Amino acid sequence: MAEQADGGRRGTRRGSGTGRTTRNRAAGGRSATTRTGGTAASRAATARVAGKAGDVTHPERSVVKDPPPAPDYPRWRVEPGTRIRLADIDPDESERYQRKKDVADELKHHRDRIADLQARLYGEQKRSLLIVLQAMDTGGKDGTIKGVFAGVNPQGCQVWSFKAPSNEEAAHDFLWRYHQKAPPKGMIHIFNRSHYEDVLIVRVKDLVPEPVWRPRYAAINQFEYALTADGVTVLKFFLHISKEEQKRRLESRLQDPDKRWKFSSNDLKERAYWEDYQAAFEDAVNECSTEYAPWYVVPANKKWYRNLVVARTIADTLEAMDPRFPAAEQGLEQVDIPD
Repeated sequence: MAEQADGGRRGTRRGSGTGRTTRNRAAGGRSATTRTGGTAASRAATARVAGKAGDVTHPERSVVKDPPPAPDYPRWRVEPGTRIRLADIDPDESERYQRKKDVADELKHHRDRIADLQARLYGEQKRSLLIVLQAMDTGGKDGTIKGVFAGVNPQGCQVWSFKAPSNEEAAHDFLWRYHQKAPPKGMIHIFNRSHYEDVLIVRVKDLVPEPVWRPRYAAINQFEYALTADGVTVLKFFLHISKEEQKRRLESRLQDPDKRWKFSSNDLKERAYWEDYQAAFEDAVNECSTEYAPWYVVPANKKWYRNLVVARTIADTLEAMDPRFPAAEQGLEQVDIPD
């Protein structure tokens, strides 16, 4: 399954000022909560869940002493009720950072924070974290996982990569296989590609008709709300690269014998759909960025900046979750270990 976006008809515009997302409220813009309907009590309960989750998914509210944070990850978050254009976000943006070595110490600091907080989350066994990574081919999902989660105890962190569904998976509803891989309490799960493939490749390749894939936005929002209500914090990152950068990365794979195995002639076929994938990604982000499960569109031409933004966002989110080791058994101070 391709992981591309349809960006062609919009193109990538460089040097667009600050690089911030365009946040024009769309007519009829979507609310931060799912439209569940029902009684006033159920709507109030939905709002409470979304509001509580929003305190965690906007961690700068509670863990950043002197805003904005560095890097300024909130600038890349797509707030509910707003609409972004990928063409307005410069994939070369790196704020004040200029070189990989400029971020080495900061990146290690946030990796260490993630490792420490993951240990607490695992010990607490009350909540969990789901991280969704989407990108165009060569966009850097694998590199982000390697670059951000180095040093994290694999006992409490698992990666799931979703490819074409098996016969059994295809026989169920489109969310079935993803729900099975949702993180249990105490765990961090990373979706390398995700349930969003079912509004991306199926749309671009016309695998199912529009009346089938379009209602899936609402189903995805409800799915992510259900996870949130059950104690799963959901973070979603679209790793935004330019078409020119994708070409450079594909050429690099061809030129390096040790990387040539990563190249497939199918990559070129998928590249021809660039514009269509960009449009599909743009709609998925706009339709499904909520208070409780936000999307971040992270400039990713510079891999080191991408890793820094993702690492700090995750570390701050975990800190806002405030996981704590369970209390020790009473009377341990009097225990004497026999020889």
